Amino acid sequence: MKNNFLQEMKNRGYLHQCTDIDKLGKICDKNPISGYIGFDCTASSLHVGSLLQIMILKLMQKHGHRPIILLGGGTTLIGDPSGKDSTRKILEPNEIKNNISSIKKAFSKILDTSNKNTSPVFVDNAEWLTKLNYIQFLRDIGSHFTINKMLTFDSVKLRLEREQSLSYMEFNYMILQAYDFYQLFKNKNCILQIGGSDQWGNIVNGTDLIRRIMQKEAFGLTSPLITLASGTKMGKTEKGAVWLNEEYLSAYDYWQFWRNTDDRDVKRFLLFFTQLETKEIDIICNKEKNINNLKILLANEATKLLHGENASKKAEQTAKETFEGGGYGSDLPEIKIHSDDIKKGINILDFVAENKILPSKSEARRVIANNGLKIDNVIVNNEKKILLLKDFKNNKLKISYGKKKHFLVKII
Repeated sequence: MKNNFLQEMKNRGYLHQCTDIDKLGKICDKNPISGYIGFDCTASSLHVGSLLQIMILKLMQKHGHRPIILLGGGTTLIGDPSGKDSTRKILEPNEIKNNISSIKKAFSKILDTSNKNTSPVFVDNAEWLTKLNYIQFLRDIGSHFTINKMLTFDSVKLRLEREQSLSYMEFNYMILQAYDFYQLFKNKNCILQIGGSDQWGNIVNGTDLIRRIMQKEAFGLTSPLITLASGTKMGKTEKGAVWLNEEYLSAYDYWQFWRNTDDRDVKRFLLFFTQLETKEIDIICNKEKNINNLKILLANEATKLLHGENASKKAEQTAKETFEGGGYGSDLPEIKIHSDDIKKGINILDFVAENKILPSKSEARRVIANNGLKIDNVIVNNEKKILLLKDFKNNKLKISYGKKKHFLVKII
């Protein structure tokens, strides 16, 4: 592959399918292009499962191309059925608007906004989708789609095979996504749509629609869906989603997520989620025999990308003080309690459940029975223990669950 952008996509493992990679490469060699990725607005933050797509947008910038970020204010009103077993919760327009505003924070941290030639363009498909005339849309756009073909796409076929309901509203989603690509091609000179491999059918629909209406060629490209070596879904932990917005997940917890990567995924994630050059990663991974050092490198680089270098260094130092020194790291997740509450005493089961250190009191009992809970590095062996003022040193103590979860409890 001659084109540097597409070659690096391949080297990093970003490349799964492309409608015509040779032709796309030739076009990229001649002139910078614009390409887009669409993002759902169902929550007020993206989670780490969306990070690979953002890294692809950053790679576009590195090679002189302009990324377009489509925030689906219109399509979120309906919901993408791809990979879903049931209809998504319908959100109100104001909720979606607030989500879009909040989601933009992560993009502004990761992508470069200083170069006018590659600065990202944000678009909201509500701009055109909410203005459609239904009859006109059916005549002009719907006539290019056949039910026969639409029924063959996985997003539809799998739901029907499992005898799970698929609403007519959701069935229309693929047509609206194709129309998005047509709009961006026509108005933003956007010739490329990128998405996860589960979006292949929807993307090809868009290239076909552009060809049918405009007699011009557009391109589609997909990245592989990430499956962890452990078999679990990317971005999910026992405590929930790994959010990109700091108000939902601290820089320290984000650092810890990467530090706890499965040994088998470390090199792959260095390629996926850092800006280290691919040759440099090969050299480091061949030279470094201590997998934990590679995990720290991954955590530092991934955290630096989202939260900045200072936050990354602070998280590493906190982890070092907590795990190696047995002390209180300054960046540990904090739980604050009032002095009046601790004077009365708080049962340890109630405390860890109410503060979500563990999901329930029954789970806390199990952990204590297995010597998995510690207060200031001392095992808690009595589920009836009452937290009292005397347990606190200088109005703080550390509660640890297992080897990797630590919380700083402060009296205020």
